[in-house]
Amino acid sequence: MEEDIKFYNERKLYSIIGSNIKYYRRLYSVTKKEITQNDLAKLINTSTSLIGNLESKNTYQGISVYNLYKISKILEVPIDDFFIQH
Repeated sequence: MEEDIKFYNERKLYSIIGSNIKYYRRLYSVTKKEITQNDLAKLINTSTSLIGNLESKNTYQGISVYNLYKISKILEVPIDDFFIQH
């Protein structure tokens, strides 16, 4: 069975996720309540540098599914939205 499924390489996928974390964090700050990288890090019990690295275009940073899940709950965004390239 042949399917046309396109997979991103790991670096590209983490770049998309990081860009979306930054986008949705800023959107949340504008529409609901300001949330900084530091605030988000505290809420998911991780370091600010992890959030900064994820949002940076110059750093390759992975993320656990559990941390991404917590971010999606805090920012009120379905987890699959973090995988969409805009």
